[in-house]
Amino acid sequence: MSTVTRSASASPCMALNGIIDASLFPLKSTSDVVNLFRRALTSAIEPDLTLLSIVVGYIELSLTTGEAAQAAQAAQATLGASDVIMGNSVPFPVVTHELIAGLYKKFQTILSVVDKPKPHRQATRDIIKKVSDVIWNSLIRSSYKDRAHLQNLYSYLSGNKLDCFGVALATTAGCQLLGYRDVRLAISEDHAWVMFGQKRVESIEVTWHGKGSEDKRGQDIGAGIESGSWLYLGGLAVVCERGMEVAAICVALNISLSANSDCVEVAELQQQLLWLLYDLGHLKRYPMALGLLGELEEINRTHRSISCEQLFREAIEASRSYYHNHHVYPHIFQGNYYNRLLKYREAFAAWANAADVIRLYTYQCRDDEEIYKELLDIANELIPYVMKTESSGHSARSILRDAEVFANLLRFYDGICQWEEDSLTPILHIGWAKPLVNNITKFDYDIRSQVVIKLPEDLEAEEAAKKAAAAVAAAAAAAAEEGNNNNNNTVVKKDEKPKSELPTTLADLTAACGEKILNPDFLLQGGGQPFADQKQQTVADNADKEATTITTTSNGGSAAQSPPIEAEHKEAKLEENNSGTNSNSKNVVVVEQATPIVDDYDPFEIMLKRPVITLYSQKMKGLKDLLLAEKLNTHAISLQVTAQSVASRKVRGAADSSRQPATISATITAIASAEGSLGGAGGGGGGTASASSGAGDSIAASRPKRTRRE
Repeated sequence: MSTVTRSASASPCMALNGIIDASLFPLKSTSDVVNLFRRALTSAIEPDLTLLSIVVGYIELSLTTGEAAQAAQAAQATLGASDVIMGNSVPFPVVTHELIAGLYKKFQTILSVVDKPKPHRQATRDIIKKVSDVIWNSLIRSSYKDRAHLQNLYSYLSGNKLDCFGVALATTAGCQLLGYRDVRLAISEDHAWVMFGQKRVESIEVTWHGKGSEDKRGQDIGAGIESGSWLYLGGLAVVCERGMEVAAICVALNISLSANSDCVEVAELQQQLLWLLYDLGHLKRYPMALGLLGELEEINRTHRSISCEQLFREAIEASRSYYHNHHVYPHIFQGNYYNRLLKYREAFAAWANAADVIRLYTYQCRDDEEIYKELLDIANELIPYVMKTESSGHSARSILRDAEVFANLLRFYDGICQWEEDSLTPILHIGWAKPLVNNITKFDYDIRSQVVIKLPEDLEAEEAAKKAAAAVAAAAAAAAEEGNNNNNNTVVKKDEKPKSELPTTLADLTAACGEKILNPDFLLQGGGQPFADQKQQTVADNADKEATTITTTSNGGSAAQSPPIEAEHKEAKLEENNSGTNSNSKNVVVVEQATPIVDDYDPFEIMLKRPVITLYSQKMKGLKDLLLAEKLNTHAISLQVTAQSVASRKVRGAADSSRQPATISATITAIASAEGSLGGAGGGGGGTASASSGAGDSIAASRPKRTRRE
């Protein structure tokens, strides 16, 4: 295969007026194509989407279809199943000026029925709809399906075939060719539409989506955003500039030769074009392109200083910085990468982060099919395979002995469950429930019990307590400042005021500040009393508030529980002042006795090791007690996961629907308790079925999973 390298020229490579510079052709190698793109991206004139799409489309189809595909199938039959066929019997196609110019003129002829804009005129909804109508009506009807190699203008101009993304790209390129420069391509993770207007805030559908040929063209995307569908990313899709539209053309390149083999030449071309766009800064706001480049670098590293792991992190950072972390695929890219490297802890964390993003949306059966397949593959194939691999040996470093991995597993399923809420179609059927139960049973009780599970109600209570403490502290600071400016009588009032107004918990914390008598249950779960020596005292105070049974803290307890009556308060204050010295000395004795017990169970060290998660979905909140039980009731867990999907659909629209999940959870808990008392249904979960049959050794692929996505 010959290689010809051309020097970049400062002259424009196209003028967007139908005249293509013949000196740019022929293109005989990957380097020639990269130089053509470099000229287009660095020229003073904006890149011509039509020209670039025709060029790369012709190369892609020449190397992946026809004779190339037949040769690949023959080689695969001879060599056996392989992921990548190294070498192609078809030489690199020569891109001639006559070929490109002819197709370019044909596209102009197709668009000639649309009026060109007057000077300084912007596109309107009717104009864009008319351009999409022209392209739509010229397609072969059988092409209304997402198939390989139908996403470029060469496929359209040579065979009248386009997929979903191809129609959106052709509409954008057609508007550019006509002179409407305000039309821009908008891309989500599985769909594409057009933004237009002076500030590019108006949107219009120009293509279809999914298996059917339902026409969405001409509609605004507002309804899709309001439905909460992942397809529209909550209105935070990638709105492209011209350089990013060129990147979209490169991302859409399909390198597949067959179901399990790729074309090396097309992959190298795509990789070099993406690096060119990366160096020019056009991928900074394009998470999907960064993730794809990371996958290509994982297969064949070409950059010395930037690794594929760094590219995956940049994709996640771009999603968080520019799109408020509303993109799911960057986290899936990273999780699958760590899984292929056998870094299972990092993989579980990345998958849990992906679930944290999907929880922001509401599941729509028709629109969210692609991301549903990705998450189903993780839950029912990848995770069970990891569990099977890790449980085959007994190692102290196994992820099954890591409480943080268990916490991330719960966070992953919590995100899926919350994605299902308010949806008309349930997600977690029995096919999800069985692998979920099997995965949970792999973790022993001593590992599961280390996870601190909180609910949103707990967070609200903590926030309210913080606000109350801040208010009390501010009041105390104001009183102290006032006391410094007044006489000694005012100082007495300053001392009295906190005693009467401080809550019991805060008053006790203030009285015993710095002493090691803290109650671990209070620190970890927020329940009970803050100090270890108050457990018995609280019971006694609740039984008989008039008399205190503990001598060492009698004065402090009565002062904290006294009613806010002025006369009684003054008498109690005088008694406390008279006996304060003795009570303090007795408290010191109690602390000395409790210190050896607390040192054996340091709550601060445990808090550093114990992962803390918050469950937001109704299903997982109902599973909290079952998940932390010593003996897992697998039947109850499965029933809880699957039953609420059907129940929530039945009560949709009811006035009291908000109470329904709690009722169902209570019913399932009662059933679980009854089953546990009758036959000990839970056991240890050891007798549960093995992982899904599809999760065999074939899951550990030697190359990343490659599918074309818009």
